[in-house]
Amino acid sequence: MSAVLCRRATAVEVAQMLDWAAEEGWNPGLDDAAAFRASDPEGFFVAELDGRAVAAISVVNHSDDFAFLGLYLCRPGFRGRGIGFALWTHALAHAGRRTVGLDGVAAQEANYATSGFVRAGRTRRLCGRLPAAGPHLPREPAHDPAAIARLDRAATGVARPAFLREWTWNGPTRRTVLLPGPGGIAGFATARLCRSGCKIGPVVAPTAEEAFELAVRAAAALDRRKVMIDIPDSSAGFGRLLRAREFTETFATARMYRGPAPVVGTGLQAVATLELG
Repeated sequence: MSAVLCRRATAVEVAQMLDWAAEEGWNPGLDDAAAFRASDPEGFFVAELDGRAVAAISVVNHSDDFAFLGLYLCRPGFRGRGIGFALWTHALAHAGRRTVGLDGVAAQEANYATSGFVRAGRTRRLCGRLPAAGPHLPREPAHDPAAIARLDRAATGVARPAFLREWTWNGPTRRTVLLPGPGGIAGFATARLCRSGCKIGPVVAPTAEEAFELAVRAAAALDRRKVMIDIPDSSAGFGRLLRAREFTETFATARMYRGPAPVVGTGLQAVATLELG
């Protein structure tokens, strides 16, 4: 076998990584590539063999003390040769001394543990149909990226303003709705169209009931009612509320960390994406 070259991915290759993810059934958002790369343009990597990219991974540095690993893929026909692990090792060096988080399938937990990752909980994907939004929607405060970033940091324990600025923009394929509160914004939720259907996340709100209200409004902003929402174990109340509405769990991932886990606040009701946290 020729020597494997591990290197940073180009912008075109980041989009290709998401195409590979779609082929694996991960169902990325239609405009995820721009939001992902805006978070950390240097945090995407490929393994090249004979001039062809055959494996991919992201290790996005959200802040000076936290990174998130995702999009770990090796093309069929190139698995079992050590290519993926070589890329894994190369990419993790990008995180330096930061805590690194990931959402991994159960079958890979033991493998991740050998690299120092410890399970902190689970994230469960719930799928179902939301009710129609009411005719009298609340007047939203003005979009405030700084306030959104503060709410998100309190909820997730992580500062990730670059990711949120791109993730929460309003456009044809994604919408962010805001929960009014005393003096401004008390919560928010982003809905985005995916290769198939609509995902909602993050959802940050003081209560499960307000999280549900935001989810309904976010889905309605894209003229959707059938949605997918990724619920962390810490948001059991929101999960119970959705299950009472006949949402069903389709799969779960293990949230794992290498290094001290961030302190999750009570406002985190649903995660943004299994690829970037």
